[in-house]
Amino acid sequence: MSVRKQIAFPDGVYFITFTCAGWLPLFEITNGYHEVYKWFDYLKQQGHYIAGYVIMPNHVHAVIAFGNTGKTINSIVGNGKRFMAYELVKLLKEKSRTDILVQLEQWVNDTDKRRAKKHEVFESSFDSKECRTIEFIQQKLNYIHQNPCRNEKIWAKLPEDYVHSSARYYYTSEQGIYPVTSYMELQDIDLATRR
Repeated sequence: MSVRKQIAFPDGVYFITFTCAGWLPLFEITNGYHEVYKWFDYLKQQGHYIAGYVIMPNHVHAVIAFGNTGKTINSIVGNGKRFMAYELVKLLKEKSRTDILVQLEQWVNDTDKRRAKKHEVFESSFDSKECRTIEFIQQKLNYIHQNPCRNEKIWAKLPEDYVHSSARYYYTSEQGIYPVTSYMELQDIDLATRR
C-alpha cells in the first residue's frame, strides 16, 4: 500500500493516521474494531509500543513507538492495513453487505486489478508525523482523544467515555479496552536497538 512519504528511519515514535476508502464507516458496519486491536497485538509481539489511539468508525489515529526490527515503518503499517482489509472484507461477506463489497471492488484501480486486488478497503496512503518531543506527543494524544467529541456526529461527551480510545487511561489512569504504554515510559526505552 502506498504512503504519502517514505519514513527514512527504522525506529521512532510516530503519529499515524489511516482512513477507510471513501471514508466509509467500515469499522462500525462490520463491528471490526477488534481487527485494529489484533494488529496492535502483533505490533507489540514484534517489539513496538502503542502509546495512544482512537478507532473511529472510518479511520484510525495512533501514536506508535516503532522499535528497530529491520523492517521499514512504511511496510509495517502497509502490511497491517492489508491484513485488516482482508478481515474487514470477510466480515462484510458474513454480513451479506454486497452493496459495500461492490463499491469497494469498483474503487480498485486498473494497476491493482492486474495484481489481483479485489477490494479497496483503505485509502492507499497513510499519514505519519514523527513525534520528537513530549509536547508534540501530548498534542497528538489530545487531538486523537478529543476526536470522538468533535466530529459532526458526537460519539461521546467525554473523551474517556469513548470505548475505542486510550483516553480512559490518560484521563483516569485506568486502562481501557486496549492497554497502552504511557508515552512517559517510552523515554526509558531504546527503540534503536535491533529487535
